Amino acid sequence: MPELPEVESARSVIARMALDRAIVDVDDSDTYECRPHAPGEIRAALLGRTLTQVHRRGKSMWCDTSGVGPDRVPGPTLGIHLGMSGKIVIADGHGHEVDGGDYWERGRAPGDYRFGRFSLTFADGGSLLLIDPRRLGRVRLDPPVEALGPDAQEITPAQFRAMLARGTAPVKARLLDQDAIAGIGNLLADQVLWLAKVKPSRPVNFLSPTEANRLARATRRSIDAAVAGGGVHTLGIVPFRKAGAHCPRCGAEMARGVVGGRTTWWCSREQV
Repeated sequence: MPELPEVESARSVIARMALDRAIVDVDDSDTYECRPHAPGEIRAALLGRTLTQVHRRGKSMWCDTSGVGPDRVPGPTLGIHLGMSGKIVIADGHGHEVDGGDYWERGRAPGDYRFGRFSLTFADGGSLLLIDPRRLGRVRLDPPVEALGPDAQEITPAQFRAMLARGTAPVKARLLDQDAIAGIGNLLADQVLWLAKVKPSRPVNFLSPTEANRLARATRRSIDAAVAGGGVHTLGIVPFRKAGAHCPRCGAEMARGVVGGRTTWWCSREQV
């Protein structure tokens, strides 16, 4: 599933290329991707409006919309969840891509939109498309983002320590809890814990203040590195999450288990 860095990449594409462009058509015919809305419901709500701002908290992304004509009352928010394979692509009036797609471009010919699940067409002829081969994304009006925890890229050290101070859950499970801290997925969590030298199964109530501070710093470093690199697939620990691999820091064998319901890898020597 795309994690915070991938969603931030999609958000930046929309911010660069899709704001303040009048919407003249909407394809919301995919009833699974656009549930619970009936076909045409999102279209009717967005025609004549523009996207005015795009926001992200954790893995969730949504756009503010303008009023229609002289009406200055803002329209509904448009929530776009990428799911496991979703990508935002901006195309010109001839259907050629001008932005977006990032590393998913591998293996796909330019202009191949057979996995397009939702689109906005702009008055200038360009379009915004949600390309989603596995059809696990979601588009909806006024998504409930209030329940999400603080964004993992913006969380303060005090908020981070408070998040770890509750309960007895394994630390990796807590990092994956979007109600506690929004944006960390499986690969990012493994990178954070490896950098901080903390075993993923350690109960949060057994973490020392020093370990909590290391985890906070490791979270920021990991997110910054993934955003700069183009996604969590570029993180340093990812190539070593496999049988027979050895820790790139100390050379010890990598260990494997399941924590928080997710396959987890850690250094058998340093993460104890």
